[in-house]
Amino acid sequence: MSENSLPTLSIIGGTGDLGSGLARGWSKAGYPVILGSRASEKAEQSAAVLQAEGFTNVSGATNAVAAERGAIVIVAVPFSNYEASLAEIKDVVKNKIVVTAVVPLVPPKVFVVQLPQAGSAALMAQSALDPSTKVVGAFHNVGAQKLHAGSKADCDVLVFGDDADARAEVIKLADAVSNRGIDGGALANSAAAEALTSVLIAINRKYKVKGAGISISGLA
Repeated sequence: MSENSLPTLSIIGGTGDLGSGLARGWSKAGYPVILGSRASEKAEQSAAVLQAEGFTNVSGATNAVAAERGAIVIVAVPFSNYEASLAEIKDVVKNKIVVTAVVPLVPPKVFVVQLPQAGSAALMAQSALDPSTKVVGAFHNVGAQKLHAGSKADCDVLVFGDDADARAEVIKLADAVSNRGIDGGALANSAAAEALTSVLIAINRKYKVKGAGISISGLA
C-alpha cells in the first residue's frame, strides 16, 4: 500500500491507448501507477510524458518488475501478446488481484465476436496463472478517449470474478475512472462483456462515433 492507503496499480501494457488512459484516470484519483512494458525504456518514456503533464505518481518498468511491485495488476495488452504477457508475470502475481481488460479481437474483423476456445480471455488468465491469483475481468468496454481528455469514461464498467472481495476492490477502481463499476458476477460471465466489445466497435463504425459504451438501467 502507498502512504495514502491507496494500492499501487501496475498496468501491463500501460503504454498502450487503454493502459495509458487508465493510468491518467487512476493517477488523477490519487493511485500510484506503474506503467509496464516489455521494454523498460518505453515504459519510462511514457511515464515521463505523464509526469510532465502533472501525473507525478506514475512511473515505468518492465512488465515483470511492474507486476512484482503492484498490489493490483491490470493486464491491458493486445490479444496477440496476451499469453506471453501472462507467462511473464505468473510467478510474481501469486496471491494478488489480476484484472484482465483484454478482449479477444482478431483482425481484420474486429467487429465480429470471436471468443477463444477457452471461452473468454478472463478464463484463459485463470488457467494460465497460479491458483492463488484472484483473476477479475473488467474495463473491456471503456473508450479511452475521455480518459486521455481528463474526464471519466461515460459508461458503466462490468466487473467479473469468482472472489467477491476481489470484485469489490476492482469496482472501486472502476468508480474512479467511469460512471460506476457494476458487479457482473462470476468470472465466466466475462465472456459477455468481451463479446460486447466487438458489438460496440460495429456500432462505432455504423454510426460514425467514437467510444460507444454501455449503461445498465434500473439500478439505484
